[in-house]
Amino acid sequence: MPEPDVTQPDQTRPAEPQPWPAPQAPVPVTATVVVPGSKSETNRALVLAVLADGPSSIVNGLDARDTALMRDALRALGATIDERPDGWHVTPPASFVGGGSVACGLAGTVMRFVPPLALLADGPVSFDGDEQAYARPMAPLLGALRDLGADVTTTRAADALPFTVTPAQNQAGGRVSIDASSSSQFVSALLLVGARLRGGLEVVHEGGQVPSLPHIAMTVAMLRERGVDVDDSRADRWVVAEGPIAARDVAVEPDLSNAAPFLAAAAVTGGAVTVPHWPTGTLQPGDQLRDILAVFGAEVELGEDGLTVRGTDQLLGTDLDLGGASELTPVVAALAALARDTSRISGVAHVRGHETDRLAALRTELEAMGARVHETHDGLTIHPRLLAGGEFHTYADHRMAQAGAVLGLVVPDVVLDDVACTSKTMPTFVEAWQQMLADSVTEVDEELATEEDVDPEVDDPPSVLDGLLPVSSDESRSRP
Repeated sequence: MPEPDVTQPDQTRPAEPQPWPAPQAPVPVTATVVVPGSKSETNRALVLAVLADGPSSIVNGLDARDTALMRDALRALGATIDERPDGWHVTPPASFVGGGSVACGLAGTVMRFVPPLALLADGPVSFDGDEQAYARPMAPLLGALRDLGADVTTTRAADALPFTVTPAQNQAGGRVSIDASSSSQFVSALLLVGARLRGGLEVVHEGGQVPSLPHIAMTVAMLRERGVDVDDSRADRWVVAEGPIAARDVAVEPDLSNAAPFLAAAAVTGGAVTVPHWPTGTLQPGDQLRDILAVFGAEVELGEDGLTVRGTDQLLGTDLDLGGASELTPVVAALAALARDTSRISGVAHVRGHETDRLAALRTELEAMGARVHETHDGLTIHPRLLAGGEFHTYADHRMAQAGAVLGLVVPDVVLDDVACTSKTMPTFVEAWQQMLADSVTEVDEELATEEDVDPEVDDPPSVLDGLLPVSSDESRSRP
């Protein structure tokens, strides 16, 4: 047997905190940036693949901590997932097995999508996660599992990680009522398993507005693509008919939400960034970036080469309801802090229960930089001010790190206390960010060289980096 490769990092473990001086953009950011596959689509595809009636493959799936945790979780339930150069090949288990434990990390899709699969297991399944995960809402889902006959026990706080699900033996479905106002993932989690339960499943939401409805629409669409009958004709009610889930090979779309900081880089520096392979039709909430960046004043064009965002001579304040794309809140807040006018973000009260309390975290960090921020019942009001650098706390939250990187493009001396948390959904974030800036410099140097060819009196065209001096914090401006 070959020796294990001890140099291979374990993606399922939380990365060690890594401080990172966020680089300033020496020139307007001009680059083409390829982003990896969608986390939301990847983890839904994995769950449906192990519930399906035969083997299937997943191409361009996101390979990051959240999806590595999902693959290991499904293996713990008996699935076989073979990771090959041409994609992942998934073989569903003949029957789901209990007796194991699932590490959820800080992944909402793992801690919420996998427990319902335990209803199909032949014994108890235990779930645990990172310490930050203990504060994430779980009560509506665990209550629904109890309504479906499972015994759910917790070992710390009530209705929170860690917990153990012991299934009933009849694998019966039925009707469950939940309050999904804190996360749409509760609905998606139940819908994904519904067709495998005896009699199917009816899910009724009773409570405040469900956030991130596009994510539920994605779940429903992926079920229908596999032949599952889903009735969502009434608001706040979903009915999944019992029946087989057809195996289906999948090519995962790029993660549009992970494109946010790169496209924002063009807007804040007056550059131009293209993300290739942007789908012309998609259910990903990240597609709302096209409208969001436009109202901030950027030029946005979707063409054959992908989505291109061009910064203009102004970054405008705006009012935005991000209820359907709340994961964009940190990067949008960074844009708002760099804008000309006051901005208001609403519809995102539920992000207080994401990887961290994102509203409190953004208010704290932006105010530390000099902005004036008011936290409302469901969002933020951001008044731009002259910003200064300093330590930017990420709270082990990948979206906070992305926001800090955007701010650092134009505010000197911004140092993230931890950039390694971006490995949750994009392990190559730092490399891609640095390459974007290097490509921007190369682009301008080439333009200068071209001008020298046109004007023979220019003897030695300078590089844009020649004579570049660091700017002290008290000279910082909100835009270059």
